[in-house]
Amino acid sequence: MSRGKAFKISQNEVLLAYKQVKANKGAGGVDGVEFVQYEAELKNNLYKLWNRMSSGCYYPKAVRGVEIPKKNGKKRLLGIPTIEDRVAQMVVKNRFEPGVEKIFHEDSYGYRPNKSAIDAIKSTRERCWKYEWVLELDIVGLFDNIDHEMLMKAVRKHTSEKWVVLYIERMLKSDIVMPDGKTKHRDAGTPQGGVISPVLANLFMHYAFDVWMQHFFPSLKWERYADDAVIHCYSLKQAEYVKMRLEQQLGLCKLSLHPDKTRIVHCTSDRFPDEGELNSFTFLGYTFRKRWVKARSGIFFNAFTPAVSNDAGAVFRAKIKEYRLFKGIGSLKALAEAINPVVRGWMNYFMAYGKREAIRNIDYVNISIVRFIMRFYKKQGETKKKAWKFAARIARQDPTLFYHWSQGIIIHA
Repeated sequence: MSRGKAFKISQNEVLLAYKQVKANKGAGGVDGVEFVQYEAELKNNLYKLWNRMSSGCYYPKAVRGVEIPKKNGKKRLLGIPTIEDRVAQMVVKNRFEPGVEKIFHEDSYGYRPNKSAIDAIKSTRERCWKYEWVLELDIVGLFDNIDHEMLMKAVRKHTSEKWVVLYIERMLKSDIVMPDGKTKHRDAGTPQGGVISPVLANLFMHYAFDVWMQHFFPSLKWERYADDAVIHCYSLKQAEYVKMRLEQQLGLCKLSLHPDKTRIVHCTSDRFPDEGELNSFTFLGYTFRKRWVKARSGIFFNAFTPAVSNDAGAVFRAKIKEYRLFKGIGSLKALAEAINPVVRGWMNYFMAYGKREAIRNIDYVNISIVRFIMRFYKKQGETKKKAWKFAARIARQDPTLFYHWSQGIIIHA
């Protein structure tokens, strides 16, 4: 324990935090230290971190800015802390999160224990049958624009531990080293990529959105996943009013709605939409729209339901193609080892609803396997017909080689 120290932080807390950070993997930060290097002096490194944190002398390093491409062609900036700073953030998170989890709304789903995106999809699906209109909204740069003063006011409200407040404030103010090498001071936001950022973003949105909705529109239902949300409304007029009020509320919190991604949608399944009326929206990778659905009795009927979005399918197929063309993969076994985790995760999420449309994307995996055979197995892949027959034979002999085969989506000659 921290005997004689300013703050009561145990060495076991630091060790547990390190194990959690390591399980999440990830690259090193601005100091260039990776897990192999950090573990070479693990006991000493963790002791020094504990000593500084429990003494009040811990100051985080700058975060490393990394740009990743977005679906619209633009780039999102992530802030990657050093391994040591991720451990420190995990120590703070483990103390702080349980307290705020108790007050978070049941329809806040992002980055929370025992909640998931598919839970949000399930709720959205059921409510689209009860409410005729949806306000689909997206907040511009939530993680980049969170006001520090407002956030720290909320942090102080939910913890009496001075060291938690102290270190959260220091973490928020740490600089970011941009991809071009320039150092930038941050006076707003909590870097996306930090361990503690999700819970801080949820706390900010709890007061900026969740509590506000409960107070001003208690009869309306909604689902929120970080900066993406849908609000279910009874009429077009009500949806327009909610949008107007929400824009005002977020403005007070120094946030804004994305002009292109915030839309009002008619959730209709019994008629064609009026001219200019939007009748579909995409939320968490699922597109909700009018579809033919097969009942258990075998009869088809119209329903406003979700299925994998075109964008999500395109991203998945591109990832499979990337592995198929990667020069370091030269056998079916190696290909299976590479793509199975991707296919498993994708199927577990997108096969939950709109199974038939998800399978169309999984069929592309079989096509990729055949193309891979034609590339690397000269005799068996002389022609496309031979390659399909060879793949079908492999599927019969080893149906667990590829994950989707083990789930019954087999390949036929």
